[in-house]
Amino acid sequence: MTQPFSLYHRRRPPTADELAGIPWLKVLEAGEYDRAVCQLTVVAAQTGDYVCRVGRPLAYWFGVIEGLLKMSSDTEQGQTMTFAGVPPGGWFGEGTALKRESYRYNIQALRKSVVAGIPVDTFHWLLDHSIGFNRFVMNQLNERLAQFIAAREIDRMNNPDLRVARSLAALFNPVLYPGVGQVLRITQQELAYLVGLSRQRVNEALAALKSAGIIRVEYGGLRVMDLDALRSSVFARAASDS
Repeated sequence: MTQPFSLYHRRRPPTADELAGIPWLKVLEAGEYDRAVCQLTVVAAQTGDYVCRVGRPLAYWFGVIEGLLKMSSDTEQGQTMTFAGVPPGGWFGEGTALKRESYRYNIQALRKSVVAGIPVDTFHWLLDHSIGFNRFVMNQLNERLAQFIAAREIDRMNNPDLRVARSLAALFNPVLYPGVGQVLRITQQELAYLVGLSRQRVNEALAALKSAGIIRVEYGGLRVMDLDALRSSVFARAASDS
């Protein structure tokens, strides 16, 4: 059974390799870096663990070192609405941290994941003292806005192939998720959870993308051969005609 509150008790200091996977540390000055590293903790989340839940008070700003998380909320009808997936390199919740609000969404591990966090007070200290950190957060907010506008567009798409293509493209955002690179470690079932389609329908969409030369299915993940095509209307027209 998932233990939602046990993550705090499993926290530990990050290793050198884990620190190297945190993108915003690279923009800090020496004193800022030392302060941030002293406050950083990481935790190994198991499949199904909740990193944060709707209504819980804000404590940390979180990021993914390894694994895959899902950002979602539950409707009044008891249905789950997925907003985004968070692959390696992704940090999330900066808007909530800025306003010191309670969480308005759930973050849940879709697989075993390593999650890092800094206390919200340290987050605000960095905002007050680091120009580089401010620029990083500003870029995050700008990309996040574009991401959620695109997510609304995806929700209104009737073509499943196009939904899968655009959802995949969002996971390969180099600003929000610099740890992904060209290969995303994700299963068809995990992608189905994020897109809101059946595993079988996702498999059909991936086959169409593979036939178009846009992706290559590899063991344990997907390699993007043409990210521009994945994002563009070229595949959209082909999908609409099929």
